[in-house]
Amino acid sequence: MMGNTEWPVAAIVDGYSTGNFLPAAFERLGVAVVHVQSTPELMPSMLAPAKDAYVGNIVCGDTVCDDPGQLDATVAELTRYRPIAVLAGQEPGVPLADALSERMGLATNGSALSSARRDKFRMIETVAAAGLRCARQHVAEGAEPVVTWAEREGYPVVVKPLSSASTDNVSICHDARQVREAALRVLGARDIFGLPNRRVLVQSYLDGTEYIVDTVSADGRRYVCGVWEYEKTVIGNGSNIYDKDVLKCPAEAPVPELITYVDQVLEVLGIRHGPVHAEVIMTPEGPALVELGARLNGNMNPGFHDACLGANQADLTALAYARPGEFLDRFAGRVYTKRQEAMVHNTATTLSGEVTAVDQSAVNRIDALPTVHLVSVKVLPGKRIRPTVDLLSSPLRIFMTGPDDAGLRADHKIIQDLKDAVYQVR
Repeated sequence: MMGNTEWPVAAIVDGYSTGNFLPAAFERLGVAVVHVQSTPELMPSMLAPAKDAYVGNIVCGDTVCDDPGQLDATVAELTRYRPIAVLAGQEPGVPLADALSERMGLATNGSALSSARRDKFRMIETVAAAGLRCARQHVAEGAEPVVTWAEREGYPVVVKPLSSASTDNVSICHDARQVREAALRVLGARDIFGLPNRRVLVQSYLDGTEYIVDTVSADGRRYVCGVWEYEKTVIGNGSNIYDKDVLKCPAEAPVPELITYVDQVLEVLGIRHGPVHAEVIMTPEGPALVELGARLNGNMNPGFHDACLGANQADLTALAYARPGEFLDRFAGRVYTKRQEAMVHNTATTLSGEVTAVDQSAVNRIDALPTVHLVSVKVLPGKRIRPTVDLLSSPLRIFMTGPDDAGLRADHKIIQDLKDAVYQVR
């Protein structure tokens, strides 16, 4: 159990993945946290919330937002903690966090646009209706309507689930056969949050370089935490492998234009509070939204971001909710400073099988490279490793920072000869 129960309390809904950094961030501000679980069982595909970091855990049904009685019960139970804030720790918690914060009269993005912040089709429709540039799209419950739309629209197109993440089942398709196979693959699978994909989304392909824009907001005023350029590879089945996220200078083109565009998207989607992880493609015509998550960057690491950016999204989020006046004074309307070069490398592998051991000496050799800040081993002994087709199947995440880009890229090249030695597989 974390902290002092006499402290003020913030509620974190679905504190999975990088949401696990939020309890310590609030603790540094003298705020305890209670966890709200939006589903009866934990979602097995993501790093689970560390329950001992919380003063309590409230378990809700998965229909809580559609069931006024269940929402009333959750509000009543949460009221016992007298929370100062309710926020989402990961994307599935966004609708519930919106509903709870709205009902309890706390800082909130409101429930009116919750679905547009989770459902990728509604998200793009809402942004497009406001006159902002984004992909053309179609959603269907079967593969053939998707094929028909793609044939009419023209190739390439992108096929993906409505509400997943981490490039799960995202495919770039160049003909009807690829579209049909990709759509059936989506419809036959569950998303990374464990929910069945009942519909499939197809979008026009946005040609250009893709960027991350991370923000934190309080009362409608945002701070830009960082802008990163994706360097990625497309493999044979049309899936993207995100090799590197490379930190950009805030004054370097097209960063200012990307920030202006994301500011408009935040307004359109009603995001006035909390963190955002936006993915935007810089097309020849200008920025266009790929998708947005009202949560922390999945590649966020507080110590790493403090080193290269001087601040991190988890601590900034806690500050925005726990001490909004201080956040507004110090960060509102401002943009990050790039302290040194940085990249996040998600390694690819062709290994397949059960991991019998992690070779710590191989991990140590990578960790000893001059620009390596942290090596995150994602597959533990007893788990299965598979050839990389998306971010979920990348076996290592390596945070790298240093004084010059050449040093990072030299170490990145060395890592390619070391990475597969980390895992012993049968």
